[in-house]
Amino acid sequence: MSTALALPLAIVAAYIIGSIDFAVVVGRMYGVNIHEEGSGNPGASNVLRTLGRLPAAMVFVGDLLKGTVAAAMGTIASGTANPMSHWALLAGLAAVLGHCYPVFHRFKGGKGVATAGGVLLWVVPLVAIVNALIWAVVVKLTKVASIGSLIIITITVPLALWRGIEGLGLVWLGLILLLVVWRHRGNIGRMIKGSEQKVPA
Repeated sequence: MSTALALPLAIVAAYIIGSIDFAVVVGRMYGVNIHEEGSGNPGASNVLRTLGRLPAAMVFVGDLLKGTVAAAMGTIASGTANPMSHWALLAGLAAVLGHCYPVFHRFKGGKGVATAGGVLLWVVPLVAIVNALIWAVVVKLTKVASIGSLIIITITVPLALWRGIEGLGLVWLGLILLLVVWRHRGNIGRMIKGSEQKVPA
């Protein structure tokens, strides 16, 4: 298959993979419609609050893998062995877009943090690891997942620059981060009011 055909197919496939909502799938396994529980957000944090640690871990791993698989598809389709190819980040953006606006669930998706983390895990794994550690520490101290998510968003671009991301790669990464921030606009409003929900200790 030619690269000119493989790349568009990879981007479309990345969006479709991103549209698989593991919070919805896991919720159904436990007899729950996650859209009607807790905050209503189909993400790992809401699953943790409503169903517990194991279901939340299942959702987190599934959402993470969506980003990793999508970025890998972008790399392979581009015909390069370089995981930092901007095509990997473009495919990752498609997966995050699918997660946030899934075609299978009437475009009502999650916030995109774990899927974005999966993209970073493929493209710049050290950045993903640093982000994960900082997120875990912040959430441990504050008990608010969205604070941790927004903090790691602010440090991702400097870390990515340090690891060598440039050009179009930075553009796609920036759009991923902007999308995640946009999806957190409700959380930001609740944090300002002091009413943001906390995760279990």
